[in-house]
Amino acid sequence: MLDLSYDLPKPRVIAGAKHDWELVIGMEVHAQVASNAKLFSGASTQFGAEPNSNVAFVDAAMPGMLPVINEYCIEQAVRTGLGLNAEIHLKSAFDRKNYFYPDQPAGYQISQLYHPIVGEGEVLVELGDGTARPVRVERIHMEQDAGKSIHDMDPEMSFVDLNRAGVCLMEIVSRPDIRSAEEAAAYILKLRQIMRYLGTCDGDMQNGNLRADVNVSVCRPGAYERYRESGDFGHLGTRCEIKNMNSTRFIQQAIEVEARRQIAILEAGGEVDQETRGFDPVKGETRTQRSKEEAHDYRYFPDPDLLPLEIEQDWVDQIKATLPELPDAKKARFIGDFGLTDYDASVLTADLDSAAYFEAVAAGRDGKMAANWVINELFGRLKKDDKDIDQSPVTPAQLGGIIDLIASDAISGKIAKDVFEIAYTTGRDPAEIVETEGLKQVTDTGAIEAAVDEIIAANPDQVAKARENPKLAGWFVGQVMKATGGKANPKTVNELVAQKLQG
Repeated sequence: MLDLSYDLPKPRVIAGAKHDWELVIGMEVHAQVASNAKLFSGASTQFGAEPNSNVAFVDAAMPGMLPVINEYCIEQAVRTGLGLNAEIHLKSAFDRKNYFYPDQPAGYQISQLYHPIVGEGEVLVELGDGTARPVRVERIHMEQDAGKSIHDMDPEMSFVDLNRAGVCLMEIVSRPDIRSAEEAAAYILKLRQIMRYLGTCDGDMQNGNLRADVNVSVCRPGAYERYRESGDFGHLGTRCEIKNMNSTRFIQQAIEVEARRQIAILEAGGEVDQETRGFDPVKGETRTQRSKEEAHDYRYFPDPDLLPLEIEQDWVDQIKATLPELPDAKKARFIGDFGLTDYDASVLTADLDSAAYFEAVAAGRDGKMAANWVINELFGRLKKDDKDIDQSPVTPAQLGGIIDLIASDAISGKIAKDVFEIAYTTGRDPAEIVETEGLKQVTDTGAIEAAVDEIIAANPDQVAKARENPKLAGWFVGQVMKATGGKANPKTVNELVAQKLQG
């Protein structure tokens, strides 16, 4: 079972450092809400549309255009908060965050600072050593995305695509509870998994639908514990923010690089400047982008075009009642109901489609055997062919049929793999394959005994050796299986060979 260790990790030694240093990491994850329309307009959120084709007047900041809140986006934010066991604020409000980008036509972003829709929650992050640690979520607030500047279409000009402008984002802000690069990657993957179960974000990092700003600082051993006791951020080192990370691999690399950079500065007697930095994965370095802004730099004030948002507790309760079984609960059930290992349950619950496929296969069958076939045979073959579970040529019913054939002794495990291969490549029914291809297992004891007698009679020298060393009996088993085309029942063959050699 998973070790739910809430202990703080031991100080970590960074390679090349003179002293022991601890990493302290907080993350601001930007998740695009799964919605057909934008936060304040009815414009489509379709990815890959022609540039500037999904733009309403309000998205382009045309004069006199007023935002109208998309109720479904609010519901998705509430659903996400409930999925993170977070406090839902029945009263929240939108603010204007003032800054200029060419791809933000209004010159401000509508966001939430003072009164976010979701308060404190928690994410249980599973680590590679079998332990799990909670990462506290400080808040989730909603905001509109900016557009996209395009710099590679003309040598002298940049272009702007406003298709993303106004798309609803949830910014999930963690406490600085993450203690390693590996834990940071595990945290964002766990968030992604939960939101995909909830249907609130598709988690597509490649398309920018899930990206993160990573705040990294280093401190001497003991400082983090003092922060946890007092809540005083002054115990922690100066943080630097690495912007717009959309790859868990790059997140880990960037954290390692930035930590070593800060340690080198501190051990040389310098001070770390609080700033926003970017990560260059080619050169393996972080670079200064701008000094870190504080909230007052953005001149936040309540948006005058939007009234405070008030929702009813009954509505929140209705949303809560429709929540699906979430990953941690599903994993615990798989372990309890099917007798799976922690690892197998983790693999099978990694996404909803895989979990549903397994449950269909395991229904009424041996859970461990079903897990073995789904993970080792099916997932292994799908990975080889670069296919997802929803592209599987073998249906749950077909894979379950193969397991039934094994359980009834109609075929052996070895023959079952041949049947699986035929079913995978042709889509044929496993029972039909066994019947028409003559793969049915030989269970007639008399026929198997005749084959054993024939092999033993033809190999007296091997018989003598096997009687001196019983481990050599496996040679006879192999010969009998070969002689019967692999169709003999392996258990019966082993029993008869052992009996004959003893005689």
